[in-house]
Amino acid sequence: MAGGRETRLTLIGFLLICMKMVASAKSAPEIPTIDQAYSKISNSITVEWATVPGATSYLLTAEDGDTVIETMVANSPGTVTGLKAATLYEITIRSISAAGRSQASPPKQAKTVLAAPILEVSSPSSDSILVQWEAVYMAIGFSVSIMQANGLGSIWKENTTNTSLTFTSLEAGTLYTIKAYAWNANGIPGDDSTCNQRTSPRAPANIQVSFDSGALKASFSWALAEGAFNYTVMALSDSSELTCSTAFSSCTISSLQCGTEYLISVSASNDAGSSKSSSTVTLKTVACAPGRVTIQEDPPGHLSVAWSNVDLGDYYVVFVKSDDGLEVHCNTSLTECNFLSECGFTYFISVFAYNKAGQSPLGDIFNYTTAPCCPSDINPVLVSSDRVEIVWSPVRGAELYETKAADGYNTVECNDTVPACTLSALECDTKYNITVYSFSEVRGSNMSCTPQFITTAPCSPEIKNVSRDAFSTINVHWQSTNDDATYTVTAQGEKGLYQCSSMGESCTMRGLPCGSVFSVTAVAETQAGRSLPSYSVPLETVPCCPTGLTVTQITQSVINVSWTIGRVAQTHVAVLESHTGQSKCHTHQNYCLLGCITCGVNYTVTLKAISATGLTADCSYQSYFSGACCPLGVKLYRLGSNGIRIYWQASRGSASYSTDLYGSKGIFTCTPSAGLSFCDVTEIPCGDVYTVMVSPVAETGLKLTFCPKKIYSVTCSGSTLGMVIYRGKRNEE
Repeated sequence: MAGGRETRLTLIGFLLICMKMVASAKSAPEIPTIDQAYSKISNSITVEWATVPGATSYLLTAEDGDTVIETMVANSPGTVTGLKAATLYEITIRSISAAGRSQASPPKQAKTVLAAPILEVSSPSSDSILVQWEAVYMAIGFSVSIMQANGLGSIWKENTTNTSLTFTSLEAGTLYTIKAYAWNANGIPGDDSTCNQRTSPRAPANIQVSFDSGALKASFSWALAEGAFNYTVMALSDSSELTCSTAFSSCTISSLQCGTEYLISVSASNDAGSSKSSSTVTLKTVACAPGRVTIQEDPPGHLSVAWSNVDLGDYYVVFVKSDDGLEVHCNTSLTECNFLSECGFTYFISVFAYNKAGQSPLGDIFNYTTAPCCPSDINPVLVSSDRVEIVWSPVRGAELYETKAADGYNTVECNDTVPACTLSALECDTKYNITVYSFSEVRGSNMSCTPQFITTAPCSPEIKNVSRDAFSTINVHWQSTNDDATYTVTAQGEKGLYQCSSMGESCTMRGLPCGSVFSVTAVAETQAGRSLPSYSVPLETVPCCPTGLTVTQITQSVINVSWTIGRVAQTHVAVLESHTGQSKCHTHQNYCLLGCITCGVNYTVTLKAISATGLTADCSYQSYFSGACCPLGVKLYRLGSNGIRIYWQASRGSASYSTDLYGSKGIFTCTPSAGLSFCDVTEIPCGDVYTVMVSPVAETGLKLTFCPKKIYSVTCSGSTLGMVIYRGKRNEE
């Protein structure tokens, strides 16, 4: 049973496969037939065939026995690429549709053409081009053609079996196009190869030379050569070779040597190479500057200039220029010239050689200085007590100036290269004989110079004393040894500057402000100038008196004196003085308490302001009247049921009084009539304790409250008069 089932299954599978094959054979496209296959390019073969109905594309296959190359194409003709040159291939084709691909067509053989030769070209001369290549596989001959790249002219074609060929009789500097291909034994041409080559240019003609003698350079120009990209100029001498290159028709060579003959040639070049050099041109440069120049002054006032001969020099010119701008020259074919000279001048001498090319380069410039002249415009620009600074105009030929100052006893000297001198360490108020001598290393000093007399500034005075008098006048005394000098004393401080002058040895200054510090100096002045200031002496004026003095009575015997502190006052002394005595205090504050003051007395108030150095200013002010004395024996008496009489004993001096009773039920005040020593208070409640104070009243109406207070008790029992009981003094103010 099992074996029968396996047999049936195998049969069914075989039938299915057969059915599938039959269905496939009916849907695949037809096999195409190749009409022809040929090669036009060495790496490809083109195939042509009849179109197959239903085919959407075609698969081309090329086989050479070693490799298989396939290419998918859409329709005929189709090309297989990537092949080897000169190689026989077997070509087949298959048609392809959506249902599948057909079987391969019958093969057809085709051979690729020869490869193109690889060219190497050059231009060995301006009228020829050499073409070279390597052998090509399967080639038996080559064809090479040439024509101008611009299309002008004719085409020149040559066949050869060699691997090189030279074209001659070409145009110089012209771009040519070269084309070459190989052919096989059947005469079939292969791929061609094309390249361009330019012939080298001809040598430039019509060479012109322009020489710049001052810069020792030459400019060269020529006619442009056809096809030349660049030009090179060579200047050749016995000792050097110089060149310049350019793309234009001129260039310049610098740094030529003087006294030299050069051979000049020009060559042109392009990408093909360089032309032959042109015919040479001769260039002679200017002569070199003469050397071994000697200058002599013999006799004085005559200059002789000599030098040595130079190559290519035809004649010589000597230029002599003085430092004032005047220039002379001589022209000679010899080697010596003579000139006139003057004292105090520097002469600048140069020698040039000349030929047809021009003037020689500038050689060394020599200078020759004759004996210097004396300074004549000596001017003192600064004259002080111990120095004299003088200046003068520079003189011809002077390299150094020697200045001497003599007073008959001593001599002071200074040497300098500039026309100025500062003579120091001189005596003040002294007349000096000052002479300036000019000097040069070549000629030495000119000792015939004229002296000049200069007097130094006066000596500084010495302040001996600064004094003050009671009226704030300042007297300054000094000591000096000057002749005919005027003295000025200056006091300078924060408050300004004050001066006084005198031809003697003292002067007076007034009006200096209080509370100031000054620096006092003295200066002497003559026609020669001003002295240095004396050493300063400090001066302090008395302190300023305070302003706003106020006197306030504190108690019956104590008053307070206060004020606004004045400038530089450090302490103050306040004094109250009367016929009864004096009260005084010394304080560093702006107030002072003075005791032991007698009441009811007229006092004189004075205040002294004292500086830190002890200077005192006495300040007087208006008088002060001390307050009236407090009354004595203050007592209270009952007046009826609700009245009180306050009685007291008046102190010395006339005064008005005011009485005040302070109780829990109110304050009661009464003022007595003038001259009375009692007053009555009515309607005062009984049964209360009262503080009673009787106070003097000042002329200004101010009630003095420093008198003692007493306490009394006013009862309501006993009688209609009641009782007034003294309870003691109150400790309140």
